[in-house]
Amino acid sequence: MKKVLITGANSYIGTSFERYIKENYPDDFEIDTVDMIDGSWREKSFSGYDVVFHVAGIAHADVGNVSEEVKAKYYAINTDLAIETAKKAKDEGVKQFVFMSSAIIYGDSAPYGKKKVITRETKPQPANFYGDSKLKADLGIQELASPYFMIAILRPPMIYGKGSKGNYPTLAKMAKKLPVFPNCDNERSMLYIENLCEFLCQVMIREEGGIFFPQNAEYTRTSEMVKTIAEVSNHKIYVSKAWNWVVGLARLIPGKPRGLANKAFGNLSYDQTMSCYDFIYQNVSLRISIERTERND
Repeated sequence: MKKVLITGANSYIGTSFERYIKENYPDDFEIDTVDMIDGSWREKSFSGYDVVFHVAGIAHADVGNVSEEVKAKYYAINTDLAIETAKKAKDEGVKQFVFMSSAIIYGDSAPYGKKKVITRETKPQPANFYGDSKLKADLGIQELASPYFMIAILRPPMIYGKGSKGNYPTLAKMAKKLPVFPNCDNERSMLYIENLCEFLCQVMIREEGGIFFPQNAEYTRTSEMVKTIAEVSNHKIYVSKAWNWVVGLARLIPGKPRGLANKAFGNLSYDQTMSCYDFIYQNVSLRISIERTERND
């Protein structure tokens, strides 16, 4: 049985992973969690744990107009705290450190109408301080790797599932209320939370190290996702190219309209070959993942 310490209490990924373990691998893992808000975690011994799974961090927020003080906080938590935690894990004999990086280190999605496919050769190029804070942690933690301290860096695309925050709930809200929606062609990599949790289990069981790019088995098109959410929610929505002019117009207007159009209908995907490994983790299809996310239970 592997002993796993989750560093970061009450995070969406951490709590989802703990729940997934209880339901699917109760005899394979023993999970503990430590809160990272104050400095008391530094007094906790990491000795005896096989894995430290670091999920503490400040999530992506509005990066348009923020103070230098706020930016410094992102670096203190997303970068410095992550590296300090990894060093403590290494010093105290932990075998594996798993860190949640992000596709955000490759910058924003391509604007509506343009493609952006990330390959293994693509160089990270953060578009803002949030992405830069994640990249600096990503690179700093990699430097600690050794044959006796395996580092697993995950760079997932947008993660979604029941209770998730970010872009998915916004799309779901529109899908359940709007009568019509544009039918634009775009391509995005996404990762359903259960697929992520299975990936984490396999990486920990195998004591894998390296940089990983987990994603769903199929790409997502925004209009298809909205249509599916509406269907499983018993809401009628008409998805048509006749409304694409609205998106085209919005992307020509500087500021928020252009940003929203690009965020909703832009392109950002990983080459699928990057996400194939010698174990199975893409167990839940896009359709079923939406059904599970939207069901009332």
